Amino acid sequence: MTDDLIRLSARDVVAGLAAGDVSPHDALDAVQARIESVDPLVNALPTRCFDRARGHADRLISVPPSERGLLAGLPVPIKDLTPVAGVRTTFGSRLMQDFVPERSDIIVETVESQGGVVYAMSNTPEFGAGGNTFNDVFGPTRNPHDLRLTPGGSSGGAAAALASGMAWLAQGSDLAGSLRTPASFCGVTSLRPSPGRIATGPTLMPFQVHSQQGPMARDIADLALFADAMVGESPRAGLGKPPPQQSFRRAAASPQSPQRVAFSVDLGVTDTTLEVAEVCNRAMEALERDGIEVVADHPNLSDAEVAFDVPRALLFAALLGDGLPHAREVLKPELVWNVERGLAVDGDAVRASIAAQARVFELAADFMSDYDLLICPAANVLPFPVEERYVGYSEGLPVSEYYRWLTIAAAVTATTLPVITMPCGRSETGLPVGIQLIGRAHGESRLFSLASHIEKVLGIGPAVVDVVPPD
Repeated sequence: MTDDLIRLSARDVVAGLAAGDVSPHDALDAVQARIESVDPLVNALPTRCFDRARGHADRLISVPPSERGLLAGLPVPIKDLTPVAGVRTTFGSRLMQDFVPERSDIIVETVESQGGVVYAMSNTPEFGAGGNTFNDVFGPTRNPHDLRLTPGGSSGGAAAALASGMAWLAQGSDLAGSLRTPASFCGVTSLRPSPGRIATGPTLMPFQVHSQQGPMARDIADLALFADAMVGESPRAGLGKPPPQQSFRRAAASPQSPQRVAFSVDLGVTDTTLEVAEVCNRAMEALERDGIEVVADHPNLSDAEVAFDVPRALLFAALLGDGLPHAREVLKPELVWNVERGLAVDGDAVRASIAAQARVFELAADFMSDYDLLICPAANVLPFPVEERYVGYSEGLPVSEYYRWLTIAAAVTATTLPVITMPCGRSETGLPVGIQLIGRAHGESRLFSLASHIEKVLGIGPAVVDVVPPD
């Protein structure tokens, strides 16, 4: 039963939990056994809290299944950047390696109120900086499809856990593609929501729009389930929106074919490798065969770098700037550089960034009035060796460029438009490739309907990867 459970969809397990055919303890037993078998190879969930999880499961069992929330007792991991009360939360940094928060983030409270049972913290790069999941506390996470490669980052532990059957759903967060890159590298799905759609915090910058938390899953229907369990307002959050009138589950269950989509292999802001471009082009050909008009086009994102870089730098400076003199020797050099850049930002740079943000949003929102979706690669490269700190590292690319390879995601961040990432095919070497489906402003519900149709057209179903040890 244990192996059978981990291969089911999240919605099937939730249906079993709600009907009383599966108990929360059955589900915990299944993921615990899978972790013991797989995680020594993958290192996706280094911190586990099964005693806390079983206590939560006992409380859920004491109430009728119909009153246990949308997730009905389903186990879920939380990214190790998001505080969970009573659970070691390290942020992937030696600075915080012994930190145990007294109160959870809003999103954790929301998920638990909906019957989610937190059983582990997923690995992340130090303070989420960089697109490769490694840190000095727990070491690197590896890609279940090929253990020599990175799962991406910063939600790399979450994506790897999903792909390898150590989770049915996983929470993550995204600044420069931290939900989207690992979804692409591991062959799973994610939602980067509009600002305020999912309440989070408290945080040092409660009104910033660039960093967002969101769900990850193996397919669109499961993604919609977890998104429904996350949405909502909170008086403790700086930004918030009420839940949509129509659930995301219902939207995903009502596939709608887009009539006209824009496609760009590079958004005019970066280079994309031939291997990734070929897989994405084949996916667009499949959409055209389905009768969808695919137009080579993208909005003007020439201001996206200015709109993104300054808020990112200020975010790290606000988080770590005061302690930098004492932490410089502990933090990884990429992070030190980013903090120093934030500390050096002057008023002219801030004004220029604010103006650029306004232009990017206006141009992107206007562009989307002509299209149902904007589609582009979720990552412009295939998964790379886990030892490569960032793309170009071994070739001498300086630390100041450590996240530039993420531009195809960071530029979309600057638009603040909602994004679903989903698999679109595989490279000749069998590695997953994902696409970003970028929707209209605040348009998550319609985005789920369109994504559900595209998933059917591409015919890429969810599957648990059976991890193969290296030779």
